[in-house]
Amino acid sequence: MGETALINSIFLAAVETSVPVTPEWSPTVGIVMILCNLFAITVGRFAIKNPGQGPALPGASGLFANFGIPELLATTSLGHILGAGVILGLATSGVL
Repeated sequence: MGETALINSIFLAAVETSVPVTPEWSPTVGIVMILCNLFAITVGRFAIKNPGQGPALPGASGLFANFGIPELLATTSLGHILGAGVILGLATSGVL
């Protein structure tokens, strides 16, 4: 049992030194995430080659006329990945 505890403490020490600085949620963090999602939606709106192949967004008109649920899910997924990276980068550099 002692050997297992030693191995676990070694792994825990390795993890503790490699965990990045993560800020607590604040309105600034939320704004950064929203901006990253809006950026991804904007890029996706013009970069997706075959838009509107899946189910349409309910009540979509204007800019989102040919922008369906699959496109929205794809672009917001990318936006969250970008947002997580930007938030961690800004927190590590001390901006957030």
